[in-house]
Amino acid sequence: MTLIAFYQRVDELLAAGESFVVATIVDTVGSVPQMTGARMIVTVEGRNFGTVGGGKVESRALEESKKLLFELLENSSGDKHRFFNWNLEKDIGMTCGGSVKVYLEAHNLAQWHVTVFGAGHCATALIHLLAKLDCKITCIDTREEWLDRLPDSRRVRKVLVANYRDGIEKVARDAFVLLLTMGHSSDSPILMEILRGYQSGLKPFPYLGVIGSKAKAIRLNQDIAAAGLPAEYNDAFLCPVGLPLGNNEPEEIAVSIAAQLLQCRDNLGSSG
Repeated sequence: MTLIAFYQRVDELLAAGESFVVATIVDTVGSVPQMTGARMIVTVEGRNFGTVGGGKVESRALEESKKLLFELLENSSGDKHRFFNWNLEKDIGMTCGGSVKVYLEAHNLAQWHVTVFGAGHCATALIHLLAKLDCKITCIDTREEWLDRLPDSRRVRKVLVANYRDGIEKVARDAFVLLLTMGHSSDSPILMEILRGYQSGLKPFPYLGVIGSKAKAIRLNQDIAAAGLPAEYNDAFLCPVGLPLGNNEPEEIAVSIAAQLLQCRDNLGSSG
C-alpha cells in the first residue's frame, strides 16, 4: 500500500460522508508482524483499506477501531483518539515477543446537522463550503432547478417542497437552521411557524438564523408581535447572520456565516 493510495482512499471516504477510523502503528519493539507507519482504515463494516500486520494484531486493532467508531456515533462529543501499547505475548497472545504502539483516530463522524431553507446564490455558496466540513446538510426549497445546482454529495440532502413550511417537520431538532430564501415574504412565515413550535413545547434549535439586515430584524420582530407570539422570541433567532467580516458577495457572505456556525458549534461543545 502506497501513501498515495491511502490518502486517495481517505479522500473518497471523506467525500462520501462515511465515518471511519485510521489505525496506525507508531512504534515497535522487537519482533513484530508489521513495521512502524503501517496504516489500516476501518469503517462500521470492518476493514476497508490497508493493514497493520494481519493476524491477531490486526484483529485486535480492528476490534478497538470499531468500538471507538460505534461509541462516537452514539456520542460525537467523546474523545476521537485512542492509544494502545500492546505486548504481543501478554496482551495479544502471540509468541513474537515484541510490542507495538497503535494510534487510532476517528474521522467524518458527521453528527453536526445544518439545515438551510433556500437554494439561492448565498445558500449555494454556503453549502459548497459546508460540504467540505464534517457535517450533514439538508437544503429545502420549492424550486427543483435550484436544488439541482447544489453539489452532489452524500453530505447534502436536497428536499423539494411545495411550501417552505412543509419542510419544517423534516428538520432534526439538533440542527443548526438557516433561513436563506428569496426574501422576507418567504423567510418570515417559516420563522413564525418555527416559533409557534417553540411555544407549543418543541425543543428550540441550537442555532436559528435569518439572512438580512437590521431593518429586516425589526420587521421580523413586528411580525412576531402581529402573530401574537411572546416578545421574548425576538431573541430566539439571529438576524443579520454571519460574523462581521467580508463584503456582500455570496461567497464572502458564505464564509462569514460558516464561521459563525463553527463558532456556535464549538461554544456549545465547550459548554456541554
